[in-house]
Amino acid sequence: MADVVKCATRDAYGNALKALGKRDDILVLDADLAKATKTGVFKKEYPDKFIDTGIAESNMMGVAAGLATTGYTVFASSFAMFSAGRAFEQVRNSIAYPNLNVKIGATHAGISVGEDGASHQCCEDIALMRVVPNMTIINPADDIEAYQAVLAAADHDGPVYMRFGRLAVPRVNAEDYHFELGKGVTLRDGKDVTIVATGLMVAEALTAAETLANDGIDARVINIHTIKPIDVDLLTKAAKETGAIVTAEEHSIIGGLGGAVCETLSETCPVPVLRVGVNDTFGRSGPAVKMLKIFGLDAEHIVEKAKAAVALKK
Repeated sequence: MADVVKCATRDAYGNALKALGKRDDILVLDADLAKATKTGVFKKEYPDKFIDTGIAESNMMGVAAGLATTGYTVFASSFAMFSAGRAFEQVRNSIAYPNLNVKIGATHAGISVGEDGASHQCCEDIALMRVVPNMTIINPADDIEAYQAVLAAADHDGPVYMRFGRLAVPRVNAEDYHFELGKGVTLRDGKDVTIVATGLMVAEALTAAETLANDGIDARVINIHTIKPIDVDLLTKAAKETGAIVTAEEHSIIGGLGGAVCETLSETCPVPVLRVGVNDTFGRSGPAVKMLKIFGLDAEHIVEKAKAAVALKK
């Protein structure tokens, strides 16, 4: 069996920016974190198209908005905690309200920031961005998907929030994978329960499905990489055909993927939905992989929820 390839989605972000740099309309901004966000890859290749605004994320978003009004497609990058949290007002009023072509590259999201601790483990960013009109939200599962998502974001008309991780995660997509904005991907078919996952939890969902199969439960696995707009048709079809849903995300269960799925299916096809995610609590400092397990963000916890969801069908 071939070794599993692992790569952080933030690395793919930097590489995709470098590929986009040949376009005349592309500019990249960063808030003194170019090494961590991987925008330094772009900076090295295109120093005249890169602006470091310093540790001033709110100002960076305002600068990005101003540049976008002159015809540029601007990528503004920082940690998720600062991009979505500290700069929320500027993202809402200066970028989303006028529907500008600013693409927010938010790295170091979720519990997997690890040792950086609760202050930096942003598990609220998807919820914050979901309520902002005109905002598209992408949370890729692996480096292949992340790379293509950045290219798609550059071509999309309007603001985009892209969520990237610090931790190297397993590759779940093949080299010939084709990213389509707004369309979820069925990675595994099944008839008993559907696991709807996003980000690094997609790999865990696939592992959980294998465990469930050994216990006689046939689990479908869907990767929702675009959380807004969410793929209503695919979710509704899965709910009708399997009758139970489990959501899995490295984010608060409030307002993130789980909330979006519940809101969608309550209107189109009400079925039991159980959520795997961060349970309305702050994170804590520690090794990333250990923290994911402590917070129940693993295949084992998905298996438990899937079995409980199947039981609710009876």
